[in-house]
Amino acid sequence: MLPKKTGLAVLHTIRAKSSVPILMLTAISDEYTQVTSFDEQADDYITKPFSVKLVLLRVEAVLRRVKERESQMLENILTYGNVRLDRESHLVSVDGIPVSLTHTEYGLLERFMLYPGRVFTRDNLLNEVWGYDFIGDEKNVNIHIMNLRRKLGTDIIETIRGVGYRLGKED
Repeated sequence: MLPKKTGLAVLHTIRAKSSVPILMLTAISDEYTQVTSFDEQADDYITKPFSVKLVLLRVEAVLRRVKERESQMLENILTYGNVRLDRESHLVSVDGIPVSLTHTEYGLLERFMLYPGRVFTRDNLLNEVWGYDFIGDEKNVNIHIMNLRRKLGTDIIETIRGVGYRLGKED
């Protein structure tokens, strides 16, 4: 509802040049716009009417995640619950037991562990793990997520119905 561009167009323009945290604050509450915003990598989406206190808390949460992400990106060892991922050796273990993953499964897990709590749509995952030139069905993501869950033996990857997936529950 901006005068010259839509909020989605502004989001797309910013994301093309920057990874700065973006919270969409809008009166538009339809599911399509929200899903599209997350597809374009918005960090959060808040609809009017809203509580100023809750907005401030969400801003703090996004900034905390950004700070954690930046510190994790410098680290070679990522951990979440009982899952450990060594970025130098490409080794993954659960409770100290090595887990053999395919290149794609490793890429998915690494992406989730770098951004815990962030919701990834299938399109996000295809672009970030498979690459923009991927030609195929979005359902491939479902199969790889299912295999990854089975191999990890833990349910830390949550399905967000109608949106996508996120790293969420810790055992």
